[in-house]
Amino acid sequence: QLQLVESGGGLVQAGGSLRLSCAASGSIFSINTMGWYRQAPGKQRELVATITNIDYTNYADSVKGRFTISRDNAKNTANLQMNSLKPEDTAVYYCNAGTINRFYWGKGTLVTVSS
Repeated sequence: QLQLVESGGGLVQAGGSLRLSCAASGSIFSINTMGWYRQAPGKQRELVATITNIDYTNYADSVKGRFTISRDNAKNTANLQMNSLKPEDTAVYYCNAGTINRFYWGKGTLVTVSS
């Protein structure tokens, strides 16, 4: 079993920055890929960025060049640096971890970008 806890959300003005962190605990040795997803009000959850255990990254087109995902295997964390934030980035951001058997989700952290 894995437990994921997100932190770092909050309210920021457009053009500002936030850094989200996801701390994993439990069967951390089984993690292959970690990622961030988000869900805006009235919309489906969507991929933001993922990173594999060999640091291969993938980003949604809407965040390329503005967001950076990183992973600290020693601390069992995955981070999302978000720059040049836009009001349309407002959403609940969820951490995700994939193992060979299943995906795990955190409870989410709210990011609100004001115009």
